[in-house]
Order: sequence, then C-alpha cells, then structure tokens
Amino acid sequence: MTQAALDRPRPAILDSIDAADRRRHLWFRGQYAAVWIVLVGLLLFGLWATGNFDVEWIREWGPYIVGGTGTTILVCVISMLMATTLAVVGGIARLSRNAIASGLAGLYVSLVRGTPLLVQIYFVYLALPQVGIRLDALLAGILALGFNYGAYMTEIVRAGIQAVPRAQREAAESLGMPERAVMRRIVLPQAVRVVIPAIGNDFVAMIKDSALVSTISVTELLWRAEAVGTRNFRTLQAILIAAAIYWALTIIFSFFQERLERRMARGDR
Repeated sequence: MTQAALDRPRPAILDSIDAADRRRHLWFRGQYAAVWIVLVGLLLFGLWATGNFDVEWIREWGPYIVGGTGTTILVCVISMLMATTLAVVGGIARLSRNAIASGLAGLYVSLVRGTPLLVQIYFVYLALPQVGIRLDALLAGILALGFNYGAYMTEIVRAGIQAVPRAQREAAESLGMPERAVMRRIVLPQAVRVVIPAIGNDFVAMIKDSALVSTISVTELLWRAEAVGTRNFRTLQAILIAAAIYWALTIIFSFFQERLERRMARGDR
C-alpha cells in the first residue's frame, strides 16, 4: 500500500458503520445482562417469599462458608499445575517412537479415564495407607485431581502437537536441528495456542470437581457449607451460598480465559 493511500482520510460511511455496530453490540449486552438480573432476582424473591431465604443466618454464617474459597482455589491451582506437567510429558510420550514410553502413557490415560474421579480420590486417601503411604487429606485431594485431569489433558496436548503442520518439523530437521530442539522451539510453542481453550475449559471444570475433595474432609467451600448447613438445619441457604461462589469463580476464570484466547489469536488474525 502506497503512502498516499495511507494518508487518505477514512470514508465517513465506515465510521457510521462502526458506530452502528458498537451501538448494536451495547444494546445486545444490555439485554443479555437484563435477562440474567431479572431471572436471578425472581429466583431470590421466590425463595424469600416462601420463607426459604434467611438473611440473618446468611449474614452470620456466610463469611465462614466464603472462607473456604481460598482452599478451593489452592486445590485447583496446584492440581492444574500438576495436571499440565503430566499432560505435556504424557502427550509427548503418546507420540513417541519408543514403545515403552508410548505404552506407559497409553496405560495411564486408559486407566484414569476408565475409572471415576471419586474412586481415585478414595484410592489415594483410603487405600494407599494399607500399603504404608499415608497422605494428608488436602495433599491426597490435590494429587487425585491433578492425576485425573492430567490424563484428559494428555489427549488434548497430543492433539495440539499433531495439529502443527508436519512440514514445519521436517523443515527444521532438514536444517540439522535436533529432535528435542524441534519439539521445544518449533512444535510446542504452536501447540500451546491450539490447546489453551481446551485447557482453560478443563480448569473451569476442575473448579467444580474440586468439591469432591470434601468427601475426604478437606475443609474447602462445599465442606464448610455442608457442615454449618446440616448443624443449623439451613442446608438450602448454605448450599446456595456455595453454589453462588462456585458460579462466580467460573465466571471470573472464564472471563480471563477469553481474554487470553483473544490475545493468543492475534497472530492468526
């Protein structure tokens, strides 16, 4: 494009189109938010009208339940770091020409995906002590979650690596680049952009699945809600508080996930 074309003023019609698009987008977002507000308001009003919304009890015990949010986030973050590490190693091993490495990774994926997460949590916390391995409840929950999600994410990483055009790898190898360097500098950086959306979705799912560690007495969000709700015969209010916090956490992390996806997609655009 010539300098004269760059210096040419932007046509007014394009500015009008952009302004109309922005107004249409704002109007849509306003209606979208209004639907949420109205429906949630109707739900809360219905609970209050039927006497199932004890504001005083929520004000008294709500902070205690909310205090479990830190443990929930801690469990999710550490478990996701562990799962990501296992997924990268497992994804590379699945595509390896080494039959032993590929077989071990395949067995790991099949075993974990073929058994329920709750069974795996019980196995780590209740079964391992019979062979002399005793773990704290929090550590056992983190290990079980990370081990479980690592298997699912292994397949995500494998698919991301395979999505990178083989011609790029062959071009790097033709220049004499070692296989490890090709994987580290050519393949994995491009695979990351492919797998980020799926890994982000798994992190959101882990936030909800972290509630399962309450079954082994990890004092996270759901455990606190069940404890005070059962003790005070206010299970509905307690579970609603926990559900609202889980919902808020998923909305927050989904927002940052979308921002990250848009940032990493700039190269494609």
